[in-house]
Amino acid sequence: MTVLPLVFTSGWASGINAYAVVLLLGVFGATGLSDDVPASLQRPDVLIAAAVLFLCEAVADKIPYVDSVWDSVHTVVRPVAGAVVGALLAGQSGSLSHLAAGAIGGSTALASHLVKAGTRMAVNTSPEPFSNIVLSTAEDLGVAGIVTFAMFNPQAAAVIAALLLAAGLALVIYFWTRIRRFLRRRAQRREERRLAAETRRATDAPPH
Repeated sequence: MTVLPLVFTSGWASGINAYAVVLLLGVFGATGLSDDVPASLQRPDVLIAAAVLFLCEAVADKIPYVDSVWDSVHTVVRPVAGAVVGALLAGQSGSLSHLAAGAIGGSTALASHLVKAGTRMAVNTSPEPFSNIVLSTAEDLGVAGIVTFAMFNPQAAAVIAALLLAAGLALVIYFWTRIRRFLRRRAQRREERRLAAETRRATDAPPH
């Protein structure tokens, strides 16, 4: 059986929460529930690091604006994680080249990361914090559910991941106007703070 559906699904999930993907795959492999997980993901040090980083993301991802900063930092981390996991899965199965698997996993992770980051920017325009918590929890549960499903039915899981990715891209396009307004307001606030600081410095400066 080709590993392509699992690579695609893990790439999609890595774009949302790469640490959860590494942790889940490692646990499945370490407990013997799946033979498709490479040994490098089952190492105790990898599992511990993934668990700690997953907990950090679980907190940061639920705080308005902090989640957007976290997403910015992970613009590189998530696609790289998707590419590495994809390449490792391909090496384990031998049915797909490392290069092709890395390209599929990385590009899928980048696409889903952009969907997540864009959605969060739209959600952060709301004054209340609860939508962030609800959305972050739904993402975590979705990643856990689909990655688990992919271990036992990779083709169906890949179809679901593809549909969610397409729906997410459509949603980001729909909310793009709202996101642009948010970015303009943030830029305006930065400019206002800069002008206020210059005014204070000019006022506090001793007369010549």
